[in-house]
Amino acid sequence: MSKRDFPRIHFYDQDFVDIYDRTWAWVQDCWDKGPENSAITGKFFSYPESETLTQMDAIFSSFFLVYSNRIFQANPTLDVFYGRQEESGAIRGAYNIKSGASICGEDNPHGIGIPLFAWAEFNLYHKAANKKRIKEVLPILDRYNNWIDSEFKNENGLYEVPVTATGMFNAPREDAVYLVDFNAMMAINVLYMAAIADILNDKDSGFRYKKQYFSLKTRINSLMWDPGDGFYYDLDKNGKRIKIKTIAAYWTLLAEIPNEDKAAQLVEKLKLPDVFGTAHPFPSVAANEKVFSESGDGYRGSVFPHLNFMVIKGLERYQQWDLARESAIRHLYFILDSMQENESGVKGSLYEAYKPLKEGKSEWSCEPPANWSFFPRNQYFTFVALSTICLTVENIVGLTISLPRKTVDWIIPNMEIMGIENLSLKKNLITIRSIKSVRGWEINLESEKLYYFTINILNQKKKKTLPIPSGKCSMLVDKL
Repeated sequence: MSKRDFPRIHFYDQDFVDIYDRTWAWVQDCWDKGPENSAITGKFFSYPESETLTQMDAIFSSFFLVYSNRIFQANPTLDVFYGRQEESGAIRGAYNIKSGASICGEDNPHGIGIPLFAWAEFNLYHKAANKKRIKEVLPILDRYNNWIDSEFKNENGLYEVPVTATGMFNAPREDAVYLVDFNAMMAINVLYMAAIADILNDKDSGFRYKKQYFSLKTRINSLMWDPGDGFYYDLDKNGKRIKIKTIAAYWTLLAEIPNEDKAAQLVEKLKLPDVFGTAHPFPSVAANEKVFSESGDGYRGSVFPHLNFMVIKGLERYQQWDLARESAIRHLYFILDSMQENESGVKGSLYEAYKPLKEGKSEWSCEPPANWSFFPRNQYFTFVALSTICLTVENIVGLTISLPRKTVDWIIPNMEIMGIENLSLKKNLITIRSIKSVRGWEINLESEKLYYFTINILNQKKKKTLPIPSGKCSMLVDKL
């Protein structure tokens, strides 16, 4: 196979393989350049025929485009936003593709978006090992961070932004002023800025970002955590907790904010069917809230692939490998079921959001908010490809890759027939597959260059790290 082909996955359920392959074919429709004479030039990732390029498109798409074997570059869409940074350090959350103008509205006058560039860049570094890029990007992120501090940080140490900044346009958070998800996102951002500074051996910057992180972490824990409910809540203008459980609280896991005890309480709610452990995990509002909608109704009960991605990545931070994988598999089965013909004979598709209690796309049970009648969008790959590609590779097949470390970790609950074939690690193609042979379970590996492979079989408590030489080799699991 050529290095210009997409990597292939192997899994015992062929439907998972098929939707992975089809997603790559469909993503080509999202990889385009603006119309003639548009201000935003070059190719970038966006929703087909959209007039707007959003910060969410740039950040979330980077997590699955890194698995395209560089057929689709993950960084150009991010660079569009960096190239429009203002003197103040501001980067707006959306731009008009033709005019290049920032898009700000009455509900978000500063046009603030999700502050997760550093998370995306850290992930890109481990998939591409481009140290020169993170050296160039860190000053941009520093100015952006300082702008957010100057415009949105309050005296209580928390950030005050409109709910629309997080994308949760109609979530039941009308009185929320200090949003738990945005504040956790800011903690994520400076946490990864500190990690990037450490890679660059920039001790002063690293210390400054870590100090900001721990200060924000302390404030989120002291002000937003409710010990009686075991949950993080938004705050109103007076700093009082608004006791409506939303999926926004789980950004704190990704930010590594809760200690082990708090994390355990959050994780338990992901397992309960009347909270977030619904048939299709995880709804945007807890199922036992009065505002919860079985139809979805936007962010009042719908299951969103990008938020499931966030929750599952947060579970990994606390070594909840089994729950992360089980949730990813259940989520993908509901995505697959929603593609089947319905009772009216209408063929399904991939969607921006899904129902929480049964298969099918999210629906409106009442009149939708202004300008949101189109929701949920069809084939909205900014969100759904995180599931059909990224979660499939990282949580269902179970691979974690770091190119600068030259490591591939394979974390699986037990041995199954699965793997990946011809994944490009820069100039190195690798193949990892497990098969059942007459000798027992066997792992076949192929590589053009040396790397270090760690196999971690959770249920058998087997973990081993081995150097994998160039060429073909295999290992018997029973011998580990």
